[in-house]
Amino acid sequence: MLSKRMLLCALACAAVFLAAAEAKSQSYPTKPIRMIVPFPPGGPIDVMGRLVGDRLSQGLGQTVVIENRPGAGAVIGSKAVASAEPDGYTLLFGSSGSLAVTPALYKNAGYDPVKSFAPVAAVSVGPLVLAVNPSVPAKTVAELVAHAKANAGKLNYGSGLGTPPHIAWGLFKLLTKTDVLYVPYKGAAPAITDLLAGQLHFIIDAPGVLLPHIQGGKLRALAVTSPTRSADLPGVPTMAESGYPDFLMTFWTGVVAPAGTPQAVVERLNKVINDGLASAEMKKSLARFRVEPRPGSPKDFAAFIASESKKWAGVISSAGIKVE
Repeated sequence: MLSKRMLLCALACAAVFLAAAEAKSQSYPTKPIRMIVPFPPGGPIDVMGRLVGDRLSQGLGQTVVIENRPGAGAVIGSKAVASAEPDGYTLLFGSSGSLAVTPALYKNAGYDPVKSFAPVAAVSVGPLVLAVNPSVPAKTVAELVAHAKANAGKLNYGSGLGTPPHIAWGLFKLLTKTDVLYVPYKGAAPAITDLLAGQLHFIIDAPGVLLPHIQGGKLRALAVTSPTRSADLPGVPTMAESGYPDFLMTFWTGVVAPAGTPQAVVERLNKVINDGLASAEMKKSLARFRVEPRPGSPKDFAAFIASESKKWAGVISSAGIKVE
């Protein structure tokens, strides 16, 4: 058993250690911060990551360098952050793809969405839209399902491999009990090109890339996957309204740090991001991508990531979705 003197010494050492850690956190940051985006430059996630990086730079008074590390379905960039020093100087601008879908799809991803990261702050959330080529004789989800069942194995659906739209295909098949062929693409752009040309029959993707074609009459929107209707498509029902209450799916983004990052650092980053999300400028910028700001605490974001990871791992397993 420890003597009273040894116990007091241990407590004193612990107090000194905690004081040093707190002082270090209060001085953070003292050098540039690197935020990794696990996708190529120019896409929606990259642009939103740069918006957040600018806000962090302004709020922290320190340079935030955006580093694009694409590849292997976001595995390369995400794994790099998971294995980085947990000091607050390496962050990941993650998304529903990299933090929920990819770890369930790739058995050797090298990181766990819950255990490998310290959630900092959610940034945005938006719905997906189910849209069909006008050649498809369906004005509602029920009509699309009936058409798919009458033409089993003949309807084509395409998206980037291992992306949320890919998982949306699996969820659609699972809930509607239809046989729809999945066609893999390198990204959303070529898939939408083929959808417009009629080589694909329908897709479930972000409104930011589909809305111009829907408004131009080149595609027909049948439903949105969010709990409520989209302000951009007020006349389009939700999947729940269309008879599929379990078809709830959102596209989201957020910032995480390596597990073990000091809580004081996490809290400071969270405050700066939330302050930025409250600004009219940031709301306007995010609205360009048809998403809304999602301010909240690190604890809220941690619970959300855990819930999403479990949900989509279940869908991927049940639908038998695989990547080669």
